[in-house]
Amino acid sequence: MAVLRRLTQARRSTTARSALAGEAAAEAAEAALRAEPQTLPAVAPAAAAPAAAGPAPSRPGKAPKAPAGNHTPDPDDPRAAAFFDCDNTILRGAAIFYLGVGLYRRGFLTRRDIARFAWQQALFRLHGTEDPDHISDARNTALGIVAGKPTADLEAICEEIFEQVVADKIWPGTRALVQMHLDAGQRVWLVTAAPLEVARIIARRLGMTGALGTVAEARDGAYTGRLVGDLLHGPAKAAAVRALARRERLDLDRCAAYSDSANDIPMLSLVGHPYVVNPDGALRRHARAQGWRVRDFRTGRKAARVGLPAAAAVGVLAGATAAGVALQRRRRRG
Repeated sequence: MAVLRRLTQARRSTTARSALAGEAAAEAAEAALRAEPQTLPAVAPAAAAPAAAGPAPSRPGKAPKAPAGNHTPDPDDPRAAAFFDCDNTILRGAAIFYLGVGLYRRGFLTRRDIARFAWQQALFRLHGTEDPDHISDARNTALGIVAGKPTADLEAICEEIFEQVVADKIWPGTRALVQMHLDAGQRVWLVTAAPLEVARIIARRLGMTGALGTVAEARDGAYTGRLVGDLLHGPAKAAAVRALARRERLDLDRCAAYSDSANDIPMLSLVGHPYVVNPDGALRRHARAQGWRVRDFRTGRKAARVGLPAAAAVGVLAGATAAGVALQRRRRRG
């Protein structure tokens, strides 16, 4: 009975952390709307949202057309929105991977650092499950490295890197789906386990309303070395969408969600219009069983199995460690 009690408490603790992470992400998203009305116009609850302004990241020319057979959003529906996962759904590969490469190219990381992060992601993909103890250890190590560092430093590094990445690594088909919802006057949100600093840049470059991402606790402009709740991953994403829907008075039955990973089944299951984009095997099977729409923008036989590593939890932690190392080296050189 004592073991069962401990397991039950652990489950509650995990659920509580996911809920807190979701609430923190939703609160940060609304705060960003209030703070940057000139870029991402705030939308009063139960009011229609105009498409957010911002430079389109795609190359000059006609915008890609959304695939046939999509759910067509009702124009100017004040209670509808769309939620998009990032890694391998909007972005080819993982946002954290590109962050690490960008840091390496700027001399902040060594080849050994990159190899270590890639190995961690490969182990995740090989086993297909996350070891809670390993994730906890990695999380604590990563957060310890960034503790005390100014948030502005990481934001500046991310802006530098993703200004180039977003223009070249977006799936045109998914970009067209984003635009389809924006053209219908809906709010469109990026939902990712990546750090909020990265998520906001990608969302802004795509003209999206805003972003829900992992929130690192900060005080007086510096990281404390703790997360608010936990990583925005799996159930935490669903909690964030639910929290934002409550704040914005959205009807989730009228909303759409898009993802490539079985980890996002909780989020996809919340909405009336779930889409599966470039799916992993487990999500493809689940989608077939549920009758969900599948969109695959990859080519050839790789479409069913491959894509750059999308190990969200381990990838976020590796990226946080990478950013911490970069910040430390930058300080030493300064």
